Order: sequence, then structure tokens, then C-alpha cells
Amino acid sequence: MPIVINTNAAATSASFNLSKNADALRKSLARLSSGNRITQPAEDAGGLAVSYKLDSQARRTEAVLNNHQNALSYLQVQDGGLETVGKVVNRMAELRTMAADVTKNSGDIENYSKEFRELQQQLNQLKVEKFNGIDLFRDETTDPSDSNTNSTAKYTFESGTEVSFNKSSFTLLTHPSGVSTDGNISINVTNLQHLLSFESGTAIGGTGSAAASSASLANIGGFNLSSGGSIDTTKISSANYVSIGGVGFISDITAVDISEFTNIIQKIADARAENGAEQQRIQQSYELHQTNLVNLEAAHGRIMDVDVAMESTRFAKNNVLVQASASMTAQANQLSNIALTLLQ
Repeated sequence: MPIVINTNAAATSASFNLSKNADALRKSLARLSSGNRITQPAEDAGGLAVSYKLDSQARRTEAVLNNHQNALSYLQVQDGGLETVGKVVNRMAELRTMAADVTKNSGDIENYSKEFRELQQQLNQLKVEKFNGIDLFRDETTDPSDSNTNSTAKYTFESGTEVSFNKSSFTLLTHPSGVSTDGNISINVTNLQHLLSFESGTAIGGTGSAAASSASLANIGGFNLSSGGSIDTTKISSANYVSIGGVGFISDITAVDISEFTNIIQKIADARAENGAEQQRIQQSYELHQTNLVNLEAAHGRIMDVDVAMESTRFAKNNVLVQASASMTAQANQLSNIALTLLQ
């Protein structure tokens, strides 16, 4: 091989090797410092695209899990309200039973009626309870705030009497796609007027016949017992009516048959059962998406996460190669010095 000055192929080759090894070392440093196997799209374009979609789905799944928890909280607060309604009605039934005692005089019955009227007012106030501004309950005339589903349902009393009532619900989207057909759960907004309505329109001395809907039934919550600002005599007689704060309530506890309380308690039990069933379904859906999230994160990790053991080995190798390449490049640059010796 001739000795030349202008051309030093060995030094050029060594410098190229130095650049290549230095680039490999920088990649190892980037992977180890970031924890990602793919730090640039050019390293694995297809893998990066798949991991990006998996990461997006995982984030949406986390959001869906939060929605599940919020819906569960809503139902738990609603059940707390229904539990209170049940306690109030149970107390009313107890008062009505005590008022039926033959040893009680009219003064005793009036004392029971006083508590009965107070309890009616408490039931009437429960209808305005909200969870984060969202109605927990509704009645026959007012749609709940932000409700997206309204329909008509039917309820059959033990005697066979069937009534219709307005049913409202929210729809919880349970799939990260946000498409209802991929997964949804209906969350009922309890119709409190229906729960507290009696079986017959004549239950408290009114003149009407058996009603066809909860809207036309008398009730113990003060819902729509007035018509145009006056007593609705198809639901309640003048003798059994008292106006408190512009709301009509039943004045005499003995005007209500004990069986009516039994019917109401049955409806409250049904409402709590429905609430519990919805809570259980949400919990099952929540556990499903928890599992999905774990699997999505694992799939994303298999694509994106760096194998630290393997990459640290590469880093050590590349580090040695960079130092060796730098040393050899320096040595190759000294080869031309031989020509100076010949020229002396």
C-alpha cells in the first residue's frame, strides 16, 4: 500500500465508526433515561402508532372509571334519601296504628296528627335534594335537571290496581368509545310523588274514583294536592286538608287507611331494590374496566417500555466502542506522519 498525504482512508473509516457508535450510545442513553424503547418515530413507526392508540384508550378508560365512581356516589346519596323516606313513612304508619287505639281520645289523635303533618312537610322537602346540582328525585310535573331519558312506566298494587307514572333516568356511558350501544347503564331518578301516592283517589275523603296514574292519586308528600290554588276535591276533601306554606297536606292522620302506608312502604322497598341493582351493575362494570385498564397498560408497556437489562448491556458495549473508535481515529490520523519521516 503506497504512503500518501492527501488521502487517509483509515482515518475516514475510523471517524465514521466513531460517529456510528456515538449515535448508538446516544440512543441507549435516551432509552435508559426516558424508560422508553421508542424515543423517535423512525425507530419503530408502526409500534409507536399502536402504542399511541393504546395510551389514548387507556386514558379514556381511566375517565370512564371516574364516571363510574361518580354515578355510584349519586346512587348512594339517592339511597340515603330513600332510606330517610322509608323511616318517615314507617313512623307515619306507627302513628296511624297508635291512633287506631280505642282508648285514644280526640286530643290524643290530634297530637298524633301534629307529628304526621310535620313528617309530611319533611317528605315534601326531600324532593328538592340534589347531588352536585343534579336532582335525586322528581315528581309527575317537573322533569329532573339534565335528564336525558323520560318515559312512562306502570306499577301494579297487590290488589291488582295498575297505575302509570313518569319515569326519568340518566344514561351512564360505560365504554371508552363513548358510544351508547357499546355499553351503557340507566340510572333512575326516583319519582317521589309516585312512591308516596295512595292506591285510590278517594283514599283521603275525595270524590274521585280510582285513578289511572300517580299524578291523579292523593299522597302524603304534598305533591299536587291543590288545583289552581284551591283544594282538588277529587284527591282530598276539605275536611281533611290543611295548607302549610302554600302546599296542601293531609290534616287528620285517621283519614288515611293503614293499608295505604303498607302500599307506600312496598313501593319504597321496590325503589331501594332498583337502586341497589343499579349500584351492583355499576360495580361489575367498574371491575371489568379496571381489568381492561391493566391489560391496556401492559400491552402499551410491551411496545414502549425499554428492557433495562438488555439496554444497559448495549450501553456498556457502545460506550467501549466509542472510546475505542475515538482512540483508533486518533491513531489513524497519525499514519500520515510517516511521510514526514521520508521527507526529512
